[in-house]
Amino acid sequence: MSSLWVLVSFLVALILSSVPLPDMAIIFRPEWLVLVLIYWCMAIPSRIGIFTGWLLGLVMDVMYGSLLGQNAMVLAIIAYLVNIFHLRIRVFPIWQQSFVVFLLAMVYLTLTAWVRGVAGEFPITWAYWIPALTSALVWPFIYIVLRDLRRQ
Repeated sequence: MSSLWVLVSFLVALILSSVPLPDMAIIFRPEWLVLVLIYWCMAIPSRIGIFTGWLLGLVMDVMYGSLLGQNAMVLAIIAYLVNIFHLRIRVFPIWQQSFVVFLLAMVYLTLTAWVRGVAGEFPITWAYWIPALTSALVWPFIYIVLRDLRRQ
């Protein structure tokens, strides 16, 4: 397994997270980086973990111009949770994994909303929570593509 493929998948996730979309489509954008981080933490937990999540979060913070450390903290927590439960999550059928991804995306969005709320940045609407659902719906495709990439 080449580390190059892991790096490329994270770069593609960062690009997909920052591609401009119409206003109506932005609320349906899955949390690409969270999905890829979940997969790699499940697949190779000895190499991808809390530090990787923290580093990717810092990249996101700089890329979006958000509060420095906001995404770093939240992605480190997501990586920690996946690393703890990776053996259990890996044996779940894909639909149960999608539910776990939905819960992890909700944790990500909740913690991000909490940090933004403390900073006084924005009010939360119902549309804020839609990416958790779209992330769960996209998970089977992400899982299959990254699994096939890892097996090559």
